[in-house]
Amino acid sequence: MRKLILLCTLVCAGCGHAAPHVATHARSPVAQADATHEYPPPPPPRETATHGAPAATPAIRAFATAYINWSARTVSADMRSLAARSVGQARAAMTLAAAQTAADYELHRGGISNSGTVEAVAPRAGHHLQYVVVTLESTAATNTTVYQGLKPAWHVALATVTEQRPGGWVVSGWQPEN
Repeated sequence: MRKLILLCTLVCAGCGHAAPHVATHARSPVAQADATHEYPPPPPPRETATHGAPAATPAIRAFATAYINWSARTVSADMRSLAARSVGQARAAMTLAAAQTAADYELHRGGISNSGTVEAVAPRAGHHLQYVVVTLESTAATNTTVYQGLKPAWHVALATVTEQRPGGWVVSGWQPEN
């Protein structure tokens, strides 16, 4: 019993020391910086997209159609446009894709292009605001034979949407699955 009382006393003593420290963090960002050697950043500005759709499915269809139809000459600009039309993870992914494709020597040298159609967009069961997107795509090239004879292929992506007001529905997450 004596050990239990001692243990409770030590635990409570530890709590007493932590409480003022926690309260200090909540009071002042400078105190938090002193304690953690990190100054908390301001919250990021709210992202807004340049185009929204009146419903989730049309927003996803428009995004997916633009995502799968490109040429080496247009792909970087196409991805920048998609970044402007999306928010969150989708915007970050399209911004990264724009930078990567701009510097992709093989893509440009080969004259590679992609074209396709959005075959289906359906809500993903059990995942609020997430949709399964099925596309049928063909890849071709004008300056290489690498894609010669390549048959169209089915692709699946997961899209997440969010409603921004005003402006309508926009893609906030884009995850190609194959």
